[in-house]
Amino acid sequence: MYHNILVPISFDAERDSSAAMKLAKLLATPQAQITLLHVVEHIPDYAISYMPAEYLSETRKALQAELDTLAARLPNAQGQVIEGHSGRTILDWAEVNKPDLIILASHRPGMQDLLLGSTATHVVRHAKCAVHVVR
Repeated sequence: MYHNILVPISFDAERDSSAAMKLAKLLATPQAQITLLHVVEHIPDYAISYMPAEYLSETRKALQAELDTLAARLPNAQGQVIEGHSGRTILDWAEVNKPDLIILASHRPGMQDLLLGSTATHVVRHAKCAVHVVR
């Protein structure tokens, strides 16, 4: 049983986070803290100048609302939206917050990914805690 679980959430169409969330609920102690983390990729300055001024703040609010809805399905869960590169940022968050388990949902990879997606591969190889990958 785990006390501090990180579940990175991707809202990509080919990723289904429901299995990762079910597993988090099964593996959590009754007092466990579960964090649903969504990483927003940084938008280059040259591209952001073509977007409405409120685009980033509205997108962040919408993503946080979606994470809060998902977190409400789990005991002691919270959603968090941060910006960065997905693999590195998940590991940076884990370094600071010290989860004892990371549960990642991975898509069905193509030949270019070999066995896992690039984010899952990066996290599995470099995390300092247990990592469980579900499909």
